[in-house]
Amino acid sequence: MPITDAYNAPVKDMKFVLHELWDASELSTYEGYEDASPDLIDAMLEEAAKFMKNELLPLNQTGDREGCTLENGVVRTPTGFKEAYDKYCENGFTSLSTDPKYGGTGLPHTLEFMVQEMVVSTNMAFGMYPGLSHGCYNAIYLHGSEEQKDQYLPKLNTGEWSGTMCLTEPHCGTDLGLIKTKAEPKGDGSFSISGQKIFISAGEHDLTENIVHLVLAKLPDAPEGVKGISLFLVPKFIPNENNEPGQRNGVRCNAIEEKMGIHGNATCQLFFDGAVGWMVGQPNKGLAAMFTMMNAARLGVGMQGLGIGEIAFQSAFDYAKDRGQGRSLSGTKSPDQPADSILVHPDVRRMLLRMKANNEGGRAMAAWIALNIDKSLKHADPEVREQADDFVQLMTPIIKSYMTDAGSEAANLGVQTMGGHGYIEEWGMEQLVRDARIAQIYEGTNGIQALDLAGRKLGAHYGRYLRSFFHPVSTFIEENAMNADAGEFIGDLAKAFGWLQQATGQIAQSGLKDPEEVGAASSDYLRLFALTALAYLWCEMALKAKAALKEGRGEAAFYEAKINTARFFYKRMLPEAQAMFKMIGAGKETIMAMDEDAFSIAA
Repeated sequence: MPITDAYNAPVKDMKFVLHELWDASELSTYEGYEDASPDLIDAMLEEAAKFMKNELLPLNQTGDREGCTLENGVVRTPTGFKEAYDKYCENGFTSLSTDPKYGGTGLPHTLEFMVQEMVVSTNMAFGMYPGLSHGCYNAIYLHGSEEQKDQYLPKLNTGEWSGTMCLTEPHCGTDLGLIKTKAEPKGDGSFSISGQKIFISAGEHDLTENIVHLVLAKLPDAPEGVKGISLFLVPKFIPNENNEPGQRNGVRCNAIEEKMGIHGNATCQLFFDGAVGWMVGQPNKGLAAMFTMMNAARLGVGMQGLGIGEIAFQSAFDYAKDRGQGRSLSGTKSPDQPADSILVHPDVRRMLLRMKANNEGGRAMAAWIALNIDKSLKHADPEVREQADDFVQLMTPIIKSYMTDAGSEAANLGVQTMGGHGYIEEWGMEQLVRDARIAQIYEGTNGIQALDLAGRKLGAHYGRYLRSFFHPVSTFIEENAMNADAGEFIGDLAKAFGWLQQATGQIAQSGLKDPEEVGAASSDYLRLFALTALAYLWCEMALKAKAALKEGRGEAAFYEAKINTARFFYKRMLPEAQAMFKMIGAGKETIMAMDEDAFSIAA
């Protein structure tokens, strides 16, 4: 059975994390979110689930096979994408959480996070078109002039116009201080933009009537490095006096990248040849403005990992329960069949449970972060807003890195579960492997995320970011030390938390003397942090599930599965935390001692 027949949005679990693990009803107490009741959120989740399955999922494999084509400078998206995009816009998905002042719906970001997961599960390549537009909206909303907001935001909200972010150039990726794209003042408030950008997702396509490019470039007198970067708004068509697409601007797509996955999304090489652009924000302050877009994109990429992980899990499970192969090691389970399903085999269950534990734990983490985003924007108390923003800043590299690693792992485990059929294009699982891989690379590789966590967030504001996580987890452990229901988990959580605290101290101390020690420890530290966070969340979820069973609420099988998955995580996944702790303690020597020439000595 192809994966197009297997997926159903995990709405039941989304409701659990929003209403039982966390209390999303608080959202409706914030100014501007009064209508965001639990009933409304649930109804929106149900409708989104239907739409994504019916409209986007059927286009996933065809989009992968057809890809995008470049014809005379115009990119054609795969069959059905344009029609699906128009319906997507008509249903308001392009403006779920945006400001009503500019035509947005104004609903919480928490709801949008859940919808993002469904979009990715059903069609990751498609979802990147509106996803990039949303990031473009955020950058203009926070840093643009009032005139720019009035002109561009309503069009981005309706989906009539789309957006991109243009950072990377052939000679530089992460090191943006090396960019060569130039911006020459024209004397009328506009600028002439010239240069080349590569790897531009949704850089050219036929879904919208205009595309708004946000471009990093340097002014003639700009300082060297990242302190000399400015941000410019460069539309594909220059809007006329009626704010409709007018004259074609000097930006063109020279090629579509031939890449490993996400074939349905046009990843373009763009050339700016004296294109007219307008500055967003202040001169030489463009990197800070672009990071508004980048940080939102990193959270979105984390949701891509979760979305791929969920459809990989559901597809692999659907295959496993129906695939007869061999007999159970403990004796025949289906005597009326020529073979038992492969779901009886321990190793198949191990793979499926690992996927399930990461997905459900990741969803709980995503909701936790999303609720704090809304709190940071809407809570009446400025101190609470600051604490919530601290938490979001701290957790952004963690969800981006860990969940994209987990999504890629899930897709590969899906192939392994399905065996030869997983490797065959027809079944669709191998596409998930290819699509998932980019999420570990773009918007800052996962290694860069680890450096951001260990090298920046760890010491930021004298450890203030860290306190937003350490304090609630420490309090939870203390409060549940004698709780019988938590007894099977709390000791192991305390150990992992202790290792995380010790590792934090080690990195902080060694990094003062030698920054390479931080670099050597960073990836292991991020994974240790993520495992500890998931351990806390799984303990919380298990306690909520046990309470529901005692009270006779809801579906008993759902809560029992939640508790059993928590047990699997604690016994089969959390032990990796101790290994991470030991590797952090090993220091940089085994990594940095090798002479450069020695890497190829056996070649």
